[in-house]
Amino acid sequence: MEYTEKQKTHTSKFISLVLRHQPDAAGITLDAHGWADVPKLLNGMAAAGYPADPALLEEIVRTDAKQRYAFNEDHTKIRANQGHSVAVDLEFQPVEPPEYLWHGTASRFLGSIMQEGLKPMSRQYVHLSPDIETAVKVGTRHGRPVVLQIAAGQMAKDGCRFYRAENGVWLTDTVPAEYIRTEEKQSE
Repeated sequence: MEYTEKQKTHTSKFISLVLRHQPDAAGITLDAHGWADVPKLLNGMAAAGYPADPALLEEIVRTDAKQRYAFNEDHTKIRANQGHSVAVDLEFQPVEPPEYLWHGTASRFLGSIMQEGLKPMSRQYVHLSPDIETAVKVGTRHGRPVVLQIAAGQMAKDGCRFYRAENGVWLTDTVPAEYIRTEEKQSE
């Protein structure tokens, strides 16, 4: 069956809400590791006015440009790869980060970030990008973008842990201000 882009986007946004923030929006619960039972999710989505079949769910997972979701091996469970505001253990193992990672944000947040560092806010982790281009895209979603360079290698040497989600997003608990540089500071 062919699904329209509008249908996929509409359904994907609801799945993101359910799997990352509000499982009860579809009347389901997530297990300790963030997994949801696929049949229960589909039933809950239909009850909430977002009907979908297994083929649509498979297509959303397969074609999502940001690789937000993953199935278990037999495709009976699904979860979001990161970005949760509900407490789940995604079973990440610490990974040695590259020397630098990047964080895209809006210019209006720069003052507080440079004073207080990066905090996860409503999420479990601070999200970092592996390259400047991705960070610019992230920052653009929030306003006039600013890209911050994160001294991830030094943070790791100083005892901070880093994780990498299945979709390549780097995660850490917090980024203290002393590890952050703006583009202006990089050129000095």
